[in-house]
Amino acid sequence: MSLRINTNIPAMNALRNLGNTDAEMSTTITRLSTGLRINTAADDPAGLIISEGMRSQIKGLQQAISNSQDAVNMSKTAEAALDEVQKLLRDIRSLAVQSANTAVVDSATVQANQTQIRSTIQSINRIAESTTFGTKKLLDGSAGLAANVTSTANVASLFMSGTFGGEGVAAGPVTVTKTTAAVRANVTLGTNFTGPNAVVSTTGAFVINGYSFTSNGTETVSSLVAKINDMSATTGVTARITGPTAGNYNIALMANEYGSDFNFNFYDPSNIIHNAASATAANGVDAVFNVTATTLNGVQTVAFTGGQGAKESGLKLTDTEGNVLMLTEAGNTNLTGVATQIGVLDGNSVRFQIGANANQSAQYSLPKVFASDLGVSVLPGQSLADVDVTTSTGAQDAIRLIDDSITQIAQIRGNLGSFQKNFLESTVRSLSIAEENLTASESQIRDADVAKEITNLTRIQILKQSGISVLAQANNDPQSVLSLLKGG
Repeated sequence: MSLRINTNIPAMNALRNLGNTDAEMSTTITRLSTGLRINTAADDPAGLIISEGMRSQIKGLQQAISNSQDAVNMSKTAEAALDEVQKLLRDIRSLAVQSANTAVVDSATVQANQTQIRSTIQSINRIAESTTFGTKKLLDGSAGLAANVTSTANVASLFMSGTFGGEGVAAGPVTVTKTTAAVRANVTLGTNFTGPNAVVSTTGAFVINGYSFTSNGTETVSSLVAKINDMSATTGVTARITGPTAGNYNIALMANEYGSDFNFNFYDPSNIIHNAASATAANGVDAVFNVTATTLNGVQTVAFTGGQGAKESGLKLTDTEGNVLMLTEAGNTNLTGVATQIGVLDGNSVRFQIGANANQSAQYSLPKVFASDLGVSVLPGQSLADVDVTTSTGAQDAIRLIDDSITQIAQIRGNLGSFQKNFLESTVRSLSIAEENLTASESQIRDADVAKEITNLTRIQILKQSGISVLAQANNDPQSVLSLLKGG
């Protein structure tokens, strides 16, 4: 055993350990006061790197949730405006139905109805122009794509609801490829005549689609055909004279409209213009065309089919998402199995950032709902803006235009509701779960375990007290040298 005065190794050892204990106590107190296990990069360099990445993701997820909720509110704003448009359409439809009742209503009532319809259409245009979310207009076309027909000889109108092939539509060309041409129901009757002016000598009656025509035995073939055509609007059937075939002329009947919804019945028990009591007409056929357009997920091709509704023309082609292509008769004939461009989509779509990272966004196109953009799929060249109930024919056409407008708005609302429910609201729920789990992971790395830290603090306090006591004893050891000196 050696005794030294200048160097007290035990005291140095005790002081070093006391310093370590003091530093550990400082770290523990910091953790307990902040609630964090990692307060500086030195506490856990790897853990800091991982947790900072998680923190940025958590903040991004929180903002993405807020963005999605804003998108839901925007869609609710647009949907509420569309609901009001539908209410107005129902109102003017009621007026059109009243105006079509020409046996009762007088000209003053009809004119008053037309004035009210004009005013209501102005309200629809005002809604389309003024519906906004913040400063963003929603229904004037600036938040959506416009479908423009480029082949007017083949296509009467084109309407895109905002969704195509399950995806949002994007700017680009629209092409069509004919699969099946539309056909009108038709039949050539069996009675032979020597010419258009030949006398139809048989008397009696024949029936076309429930309407009875009489022959008095003195009429000509031409006059009987004219009689059938005078009631064409009622029967939905037009007659014409065919021939000569082997010197004979016949009467042919054809539905006014294309498609399977316009088949007709013919009965001739007296064999006036047919050689049997009834004739079976060849059924009408609905057109089927493949339509190709650009979407937010690339180019898509969808089958459009005619006659998809009660008494819908076989030339009016629709898909399951409410998109409508109205062919002309020339288009039904001239378009082929080769892809042909008939229109173009241009404009904008609203983009929602619904994820925490780049390119995690969604787009949706809100179409224009001005009166001139509604009801375009019924009568070529006409829209809701052209409704005129001051004539009997105009009132009937008005009902068709308004019905088509109601269908269009309903489809737009349905697509918007589907986007809101199945995409935006679902995204909010999934992002909330992701935020919760990511926060739990970040907490596991970054947050302090308070129970563990308190236990550690108790241990350190005991060590510190012990260290101070031992240091005091070590500092007293050199005094034993004085005993040797006194003894000498």
